[in-house]
Amino acid sequence: MAEDEDPTPSLFETATVGTTERTQGRTVTEADVVNFAGVSGDFNHVHTDAEAMADSPYGERIVHGAFVFSALTGLLWQSRSPREREAVVAFYGVDRLRFRAPTFVGDTLHAELELVEKTERDHPTAAGVLSYDAEMLKADGTVVLSCRLKSMVE
Repeated sequence: MAEDEDPTPSLFETATVGTTERTQGRTVTEADVVNFAGVSGDFNHVHTDAEAMADSPYGERIVHGAFVFSALTGLLWQSRSPREREAVVAFYGVDRLRFRAPTFVGDTLHAELELVEKTERDHPTAAGVLSYDAEMLKADGTVVLSCRLKSMVE
């Protein structure tokens, strides 16, 4: 082995299809909804008008789906080891994103994912793409979001 070679196998090499993970929980707050509306510019009454939504079939405001997706990616990033974080070259994409149930202020969410595919890539810095089936769930087990996440990794 040459002196400049790293004997540590890459994340792509060591990743095992079928591996599952569950993140810690995160409770959605009023501040989350207000801040996300401000950052995104999405002031749709479904998310911001408590009086109008009190008379809706939901009985209250619904948290932005895009916020729930963003929280999913944040929970996953927080659960990664420093080695895993360093190995990520790029967020490569998301497929089959579905919002399956409403999320409300006060709901505690966690993410569950399974590595379902490894695809080698001819890329200057990445060994390949890892594809995960991911779900965001409420504490009672209700799935509020599902998707396929793809990460380009070393």
